[in-house]
Amino acid sequence: MTRISTKTFLIAAALGVLTSSAFAQAAAPTPWELKSDMGYAYGKDGKTLAYKLGTSNAGTLLKGAKKVPKGTLFFVGENGQLYMRTGPYLEDDGKFKFGAN
Repeated sequence: MTRISTKTFLIAAALGVLTSSAFAQAAAPTPWELKSDMGYAYGKDGKTLAYKLGTSNAGTLLKGAKKVPKGTLFFVGENGQLYMRTGPYLEDDGKFKFGAN
């Protein structure tokens, strides 16, 4: 009986160590995965939406559209509003300029 409880205790301890180390490592946020056949919207109510695009009205969609410049940062402010910034947002070493200290 002692042999089974010792084995159970060791297994439980090993699982505890594994799960606590997994929680200690915060997962890095993944970047958006934008696809060519999808449209992404920031609605009037502040919600983000994704739409499957068709080809029959692609010309109408492109009319009046503007290219987003490379090096553009999108972020949501404290007021819930979506903002964009062009210009430097990375330090010389590649770290985010506006990140937590």
